[in-house]
Parts: sequence; structure tokens; C-alpha cells
Amino acid sequence: MTDHKKTRLPQIPESEISLANMGLGEVAYVRELSAGEVEDMIGQKVSPDPATPMFCLYLADGTPVSVSDSREAAVANAFEHDLAAINLN
Repeated sequence: MTDHKKTRLPQIPESEISLANMGLGEVAYVRELSAGEVEDMIGQKVSPDPATPMFCLYLADGTPVSVSDSREAAVANAFEHDLAAINLN
């Protein structure tokens, strides 16, 4: 008879704060923004063209890092900060 050891899977932290901090400093995500979202984030002094897509790089906890006019620039910014970037549509 073979003795099988049970492998314990990593447990997901129970607190929301711990969950939000998973990947912090390692993972970032890129999401497309509307012109209104850019104005809300940066301020009314910025008037982005609604026809021009804008992309924001966020840390894993949702903190915005940068706003760019291309997905490629946002991903490049992640690499400059040693972050693994994922895209969210």
C-alpha cells in the first residue's frame, strides 16, 4: 500500500486588506479609460479627446501609477518599475 501525502494548497488570506496587497510591488494591470475617467482622475484642467483611447497603469491594489495614450506605453511603464503587467479590457 502506498502512503500518499496530502498536499496543502496555499490559503487565500481572509482579510480584504491582505487580499488587496497580494502582488503589490510585483503585479500591475492596464485598463482603458474614458475621457471622463481621465478628467476625474487628473482634474478638469485636462481635456482629453474623447476619440483618443487612454490607458492607466494601476498597482495590484488599484492605485493609479500613470496615464498614457497607448497600451504599449502603459505596459512599458510597468516594466520600467519592475512590475508584471496584465491587461484588463
